[in-house]
Amino acid sequence: MERLAFDKQQDYDREAEILKVLGHPVRLKIIAGLSTETCNVKKIWECLGLPQATVSQHLALLKNKGIITGKREGVEVFYSVTSKEALRIVSALFVHPTES
Repeated sequence: MERLAFDKQQDYDREAEILKVLGHPVRLKIIAGLSTETCNVKKIWECLGLPQATVSQHLALLKNKGIITGKREGVEVFYSVTSKEALRIVSALFVHPTES
């Protein structure tokens, strides 16, 4: 029987934290949407059909964890995914129609 080799030097704390944050369906939907385009908060809450306050709370958590960033353009803030790990997780979970 072959023994498994575990990388004792690899630190998985960042990946585990991202998985915890993405474990909520709303945050997972937000990252899936932002993986294809940048959006402002209004477009995000309209697409999700959720109250602005709810979406803003999830965006704040994603931003605090370094998964997304917001870029101000006038009075609007446009969000995009900055975490390569989060993008890899979402792309592994979902196949976009253009990639089929």
